[in-house]
Amino acid sequence: MNSQPATPINRRVAPGVRRIIAAAAVLILLGAMVLDTKVVIIGSAEDARKAAFSPEEYGKSEFPKVQSAVEQRAVNAATLASAIAKDKAAAEKEYGVPANVGTEFSVKFTGVVGEGKSGIYAVKVDEVPSSLVIRVQTGPAINGTDLRDATGTITFGQFTNQIEYQNAGSALNNEMKKQVLSALDNSNLTGKTISVVGVFKLINPKGWLVTPVKLSVQ
Repeated sequence: MNSQPATPINRRVAPGVRRIIAAAAVLILLGAMVLDTKVVIIGSAEDARKAAFSPEEYGKSEFPKVQSAVEQRAVNAATLASAIAKDKAAAEKEYGVPANVGTEFSVKFTGVVGEGKSGIYAVKVDEVPSSLVIRVQTGPAINGTDLRDATGTITFGQFTNQIEYQNAGSALNNEMKKQVLSALDNSNLTGKTISVVGVFKLINPKGWLVTPVKLSVQ
């Protein structure tokens, strides 16, 4: 018995069926894209992280908030010095804000400016022990991250990386210089009386280096 080779059957898909298959493929692709898309609400924290970090804009928007918070927390220098000398831990708990190293204190005082170097001046404050040296930064260089760390509300997690976190501290210092120190003649302060509201990190109880948020010459 002779067997004949099978003849392939030419099955043509109708045009309507092809359109249905193509449409289904498109719908599947769109569905996959939707599932893989993250919705970011404008103005949300996620939206802020997507935008490029601008130190200048950050300083403008955040320094007034830091300034206000430091003013509200500021303790008279004599009261604060007495509390720290009596019980450092208790003073930190009552008046301080924890930082990475040391504790940040907001302080206010009026005193007579002594000798200075590189824009950092000693200030003699009444009712503060003579063993305590209070110094104030007046620029042009403002060192440290006291303004960034003063309130406890600015944290590393709000930034993309360590560089942005550091830049945030520099931005606040720069904006403070513009708003607080730009009109100050810091070459002629010795012997004058100044009033200061500012913040310092407690590392040495016998020496405070204050970064001002307000400074006026009487």
